[in-house]
Amino acid sequence: MPQFEGRVALVTGAGSGIGRATALAFAREGARVVACDVNADGAGETVREIKDAGGEALSLSADVTDSAQVREVVARTLDAYGRLDYAHNNAGISGSTAGVAAAQVPEEAFDRVIAVNLKGVWLGMKYEVPAMLAIGGGAIVNTASIMGVVATATNPAYAASKHGVIGLTQSFALAYASRGLRVNAICPGYIDTPMFDRFRADADLTQQIIGRHPIGRLGTPEEVAQAVVWLCSEASSFVTGHALIADGGYTAQ
Repeated sequence: MPQFEGRVALVTGAGSGIGRATALAFAREGARVVACDVNADGAGETVREIKDAGGEALSLSADVTDSAQVREVVARTLDAYGRLDYAHNNAGISGSTAGVAAAQVPEEAFDRVIAVNLKGVWLGMKYEVPAMLAIGGGAIVNTASIMGVVATATNPAYAASKHGVIGLTQSFALAYASRGLRVNAICPGYIDTPMFDRFRADADLTQQIIGRHPIGRLGTPEEVAQAVVWLCSEASSFVTGHALIADGGYTAQ
């Protein structure tokens, strides 16, 4: 029997990339999946793929920076499936601050990255946690980044947001460990997703980025998804408050 049979998983940023791969991975393990994305068409396509493979899923559209919308996503999850066991708070942006020197980042651009990448994760957990505690616990995985454990001189908002995700993850893990709720983070290196497309026009830069990974390539969304599924599974039952690095050796250098 699939390991998540009868369970329910919520994935934000599920319209493409890591989020879509994670939603599909949860479904393959038997979970009923709520695929949420600000891009309704992307979330809908993820759900179509799940249903075409014989799974059960619900598509929702929401802005993770809006408290009312996030609360509604969790409420609709409970209305549809009656429970919430797992959540992958994955929605995120690189923002327009990429490539901008630290002191030159516009305030509005900084605020937007923090709102999506950090506040969005906090809001997700704010409403997911009570739903999970109501059934005796669950597991949450938040998408951080290698830029949550190292940094970059030219995208400080992104680095700050991802460092913050790890701090939030650890705080929530400590708060709810004794109540059956585990909270961890995943820290991917550069992954071959639409977010990486901004680099592709510059072949030299693309190769430089790939070269920073000793494994010699970009990661795939499916590789990150498998790590997320493991962090939600009973195989990781003693793991909480952890930031799991999946970066092809990037941060080991």
